[in-house]
Formats: sequence, C-alpha cells, structure tokens
Amino acid sequence: MISDKKDIRALSKEELRDFFVSIGDKPFRGNQVYEWLWSKGVHSFEDMTNISKETRAHLEENFVINHIKVDSLQKSNDGTIKNAVKLYDGLVVESVLIPTASRTTACVSSQVGCSLDCKFCATARLKRMRNLNPDEIYDQVVAIHKESILYHDRPLSNIVFMGMGEPLMNYKNVLLSIDKITSDEGLGMSPKRITVSTSGVPKMIKKLADDGVRFNLAVSLHSAIQETREQIMPFAKSFTLEDLKEALVYWYDKTERLVTYEYVVWNGINDGMDDIKALVAFCKLVPSKVNLIEYNPIDDGEFQQADDAAINLYIEHLEKHRIPVTVRRSRGKDIDAACGQLANKQ
Repeated sequence: MISDKKDIRALSKEELRDFFVSIGDKPFRGNQVYEWLWSKGVHSFEDMTNISKETRAHLEENFVINHIKVDSLQKSNDGTIKNAVKLYDGLVVESVLIPTASRTTACVSSQVGCSLDCKFCATARLKRMRNLNPDEIYDQVVAIHKESILYHDRPLSNIVFMGMGEPLMNYKNVLLSIDKITSDEGLGMSPKRITVSTSGVPKMIKKLADDGVRFNLAVSLHSAIQETREQIMPFAKSFTLEDLKEALVYWYDKTERLVTYEYVVWNGINDGMDDIKALVAFCKLVPSKVNLIEYNPIDDGEFQQADDAAINLYIEHLEKHRIPVTVRRSRGKDIDAACGQLANKQ
C-alpha cells in the first residue's frame, strides 16, 4: 500500500535541518539523517543507529523511505546481470550491470516505459507511465554497485543512462540523481564516468549546455538522413536533424566536449553508401566518435542486423575521415538485457 507520508529523500539537507529545529532538536541531526539516507543508503529508520529511538520513532511517524526493491535478478552467460526493479507504487523498471575486463558499467532507467516511439526498441512499445524520481535512479546505481562488488569483486566504474526511458524527458530528476551520484555526500563518482544517452531532443541538449553539465553526451542517431531517421524513429518528424545539428554545435561551443553517436546498421534500411556519406558529414559538425552497435532483435523481424560487409564499409569510411569508431558487441542477449531489449517481459 502506498503511504500518504512524505518521502524523506525529497527533502534537502537544509530542509532536514529545519525539520529538526522545528521539533526542538539540534540542526546537526539533519546532517546525520542525510548521511544515512544517501552515503550509507539505508532503507529503514531503524537502521539509523546513532539516532535515539525516540527520534527514529518521530521520523517513522512523519516520513517514509520509498526505496526500490530488486524483485528478481537474472545472470547472463557473459556475466551481465539484469535487475527487475520494483518501485514503491508497484511499477517495475529494469537496470543492467555490464562487466568487461577493465570496467563494470551500470545501465540505468529514467522512466517507466518511454516517451518516444523508436520502432526498433522494445521499451518504446510500453507507454510512458511516469518519470522516475531522483532517489529511484540513485537506488538503481547503489544496487548495481553492490552487485559489482559481490559478483565481480570490484566497484562500479561507469554509469550510462541507456535503460528504459528518454532521460532528457525527465530532465530535472535525471540531473538531480547525477548530483547525488557525484556528490561526496552520495557515491562520489566522477561525472566523467557518466554518460547520458538521448534519442535527440534539441531543446534539452541546449539546456544541458547552458546548465554546464560535466558528464558525457551520447546521441542515439541511427541515420543522418531525415527521411530514413523518421522511418526508424518517427518522433524525428518533430525533432529534426537540422534542429539536432544546431543543438549539437551549441553543445560543443559551450562545453568543448565531444559527442558520441550510437548507431545501428540495419539491412536494407541504412546500409548504403548514401547513409555512410551522410553520417560522415554529420560527424564533421563537431568533434565526435561513433559507436556501431550490434542490433538486438525484438521478435517481429522488421529490423535485421546488416551483414559484416556493410559494417566494415562504415568503419572504412569513418576511419578514412579520421572519425573514431568502435564496434560494440551486445552483452546479456540471452536474458534480454542488451540495448533495446528492456521491456519487463516478466
């Protein structure tokens, strides 16, 4: 049952201090509670052991901690772990731990469902039910950090906002979650180890630049030809490539940070020379690199991975024009944990 009490993690440290002053307690008590909530990540007032029982009872009376619960955990043959994360209201999102030889990466969700309509993505077939709160995003990272230590004997090293949802359609909460993740009073992770991936919302990319964010930006591009991109991602009729170009130039002028383009090559859709030339021209707008991503089918067969010859042709032309390119092989396909497969099939 959903509580009608206020979620205590919606309060800032200053608001917590003010609360304790209002009940005749010392303001430093707010600092102690804040540390328990964020640095130590407790999910119960009873676990706040340096606070009196009377004070804990008072917190219990006034507040609730709407923490997530890892409802189920699936392990892939390649070491990838997928979490089905139950939220306080019973809704479920998925998050993924992706291990490699040199790092462990958390792929986290920002919405229940998605606001956009990319045809190749299983999540896009779920209607957007709501945005995640900052603490719900933060909790996903904490859970994966613990799993990284438990199953791979090393701390989490990177975070990508590439799970369920369009991060820039939940702008405020995503940025608040990153503030907590990077804060010394939170997880203390460097923003350079965080990447926010967007399908391309020009207005919000400009806002990122204006807000002086220090994390990395990736754009799910898939075609630099407007007509083709609309076929793949129908929302592109509203968020055109021309507007996206302008926003990315603005981003680079303000931040001097390169852009990563996420790009899947599909048979008969974007595997021709015109597609390659258009991508090369697009990449020259601002310093950038390209991740060619292996496609992960979502059952209906409309989209098929292009053959190796088409991929190699992309690589050849990008390298010829000195555009950095990598091929990203999918992880966790056997548990539907790869890019584009997150859809709460359970």
